[in-house]
Amino acid sequence: MNLFIRSLLLLLVSCTSIVHAADTGWLRNAQNSHAEVRLRSASHGADAQILLDIRLENGWKTYWRSPGEGGVAPEIRWQTPASNATWYWPAPARFDVSGLTTQGYKGNITLPIELEEVSDKKLAGTLTLSTCSDVCILTDFPFTLDLDQQAAPDFARDYAQAMGQIPAESGLTDQLDVSNVNGELQIRAQRQGGWTKPELFFDYPQGSMLAAPQITVKGDILSARVAITDEWGEAAPDLRGKTLSLVVVDAGIAQQTSVIIGAQPLVSDSTSQTLWSVIWVALLGGLILNLMPCVLPVLAIKLSGLVQQQGQSRRQTRQQFLASSAGILFSFLLLAALMTGLRLSGQALGWGIQFQSSGFLLVMVLVMFFFTASLFDLLHFRLPSGLNTRLATQGGSGLLGHFGQGAFATLLATPCSAPFLGTAVAYALTAPLPQLWLLFAALGIGMSLPWLLVAALPGLARCLPRPGRWMVHLRTLLGLLMLLATFWLVTLLIPHWGESFAMVLGGVLLLVLCGWLIQRRALQQAGVVFITLTLVGAVFLMTRIEPEEETLYWQPLTEAAINQALEQDKRVFVDVTADWCITCKVNKSRVLNQPDVRAALKADDVVLLRGDWTQPDPAIGEFLRKRDRVAIPFNQIYGPALPHGHILSPLLSREAVISTLSEAKK
Repeated sequence: MNLFIRSLLLLLVSCTSIVHAADTGWLRNAQNSHAEVRLRSASHGADAQILLDIRLENGWKTYWRSPGEGGVAPEIRWQTPASNATWYWPAPARFDVSGLTTQGYKGNITLPIELEEVSDKKLAGTLTLSTCSDVCILTDFPFTLDLDQQAAPDFARDYAQAMGQIPAESGLTDQLDVSNVNGELQIRAQRQGGWTKPELFFDYPQGSMLAAPQITVKGDILSARVAITDEWGEAAPDLRGKTLSLVVVDAGIAQQTSVIIGAQPLVSDSTSQTLWSVIWVALLGGLILNLMPCVLPVLAIKLSGLVQQQGQSRRQTRQQFLASSAGILFSFLLLAALMTGLRLSGQALGWGIQFQSSGFLLVMVLVMFFFTASLFDLLHFRLPSGLNTRLATQGGSGLLGHFGQGAFATLLATPCSAPFLGTAVAYALTAPLPQLWLLFAALGIGMSLPWLLVAALPGLARCLPRPGRWMVHLRTLLGLLMLLATFWLVTLLIPHWGESFAMVLGGVLLLVLCGWLIQRRALQQAGVVFITLTLVGAVFLMTRIEPEEETLYWQPLTEAAINQALEQDKRVFVDVTADWCITCKVNKSRVLNQPDVRAALKADDVVLLRGDWTQPDPAIGEFLRKRDRVAIPFNQIYGPALPHGHILSPLLSREAVISTLSEAKK
């Protein structure tokens, strides 16, 4: 019996299929304390299996076989013969840093490698590993593997687990097609049962770079558009007929696929349908703009116009409101012309960006001051005498004045971003120029709809009480509102020319207005103006100093800061604001300064990033453009559960901020 057992053991030892293993242990490099690697191996006759274990410090990442627009994939340079090495890659993640898209891994990752026909049991080589955080480090790890060493008992299990993470060749999509159409890749994938949260990762065809895919899902169909450029980021190469290797991931399942790129459009071109839908959105956004908080001075203009309608004929009322509507439409077309010029010159585009110009602000201060004087009955807008004879109203205000009311009402409304407005403007600024003009015209028509309603039904203007002394008091109130708006515009000059200039300009305007009123013997109005502005100025100076215990720790907004926070499993609250954005100030007062919201924003794992767009900043403009936004306020929340970010409504609510922050937490 003993002889039989010994013979059996000898036979097993001499069997060529016996498994041997090697383990380098964890390798470190003194020049890179953020990563360590280990190689383990088992041989099966002439073949060998290797497990490359990579352990990264929190906040660091390495790269997939196709790193993307930056980075280097892990690579082994063999010093001893190791022919036919096949690497297997788990599905990666996508990282966007400073406008660059990369594909890779963070945390701990294991890469299986197969070697065929290994002629030497003593393997030696150098692993080159690229690791990145705020900076990138290229590190070499020399190693040796002795395949004659005793096998590790857990190697087979670990190798099976690692291979289980490798994307399969089928099992996710029922059909997958890719085409190269008009300088972009169009991808259409069908999956029975629908999609949850699909992602696509690409091996870049030679000579090309592929942007992050824009994915839409409708039922069982996934559609994606991928912008193509050459390796220099310039003209798109023709990829038709070439093979695209890609990985599709959804709900924990990954599939590796190779597809011949065709030329047949796969994503339906619904441009005309989209255009009509955006036109309706533009009409609605323009209409809602009338209800935004920044239109308080605009409301003063409108109410002043209504007051002047008392005792006039229906025809005169219709003419005046049509003139105001024409002023609104003209002003929107003027904005379209401004945007067209900026686009052709390659400058930044955005809603309300004219308030970044000190020259524009100064002109608007003077215009608002003249409107204020008009409401205090110190100044009247009249047409030239020839036209005034035919078109002037009984109240002495010609149609030119009503036209000007509409035009400047629009310019004053642009610091606000209403719901639907940002969508329409973002589409317009990236659409062909004829569509840009069409959509800005639709915005103008939408904002002028209330005025057009009165023009169509002039009897609405007669719903006010009969003329009387109340009209004088109302005009005084409206004049004060307009004057406050004027001095608000003066404060917007502070970032450009300093507080001293703003105080001098404000003081001069106040003295001129009070002197003008005194000259007209309107002493009571002059006193009201002086007292009101003195009180408002005191309040303004007090609000300039925020209590220390109420401050939030805001950091500068950058893409790198967002990615760094996400790599540390933190949540991010993004706030893009400006001094001239009234909706931003309303959001701050009504939502961000509320105790429950501030408590949520002060959580240890929440990073606050703020971009100030008061003055032109190309980086902020690019940040908004990448998110298809051109208007502020802009707020977005990121987190472990929201890696791609969730964009909030322009008008914030406490519930939305708190619930989205909670949703973003892992």
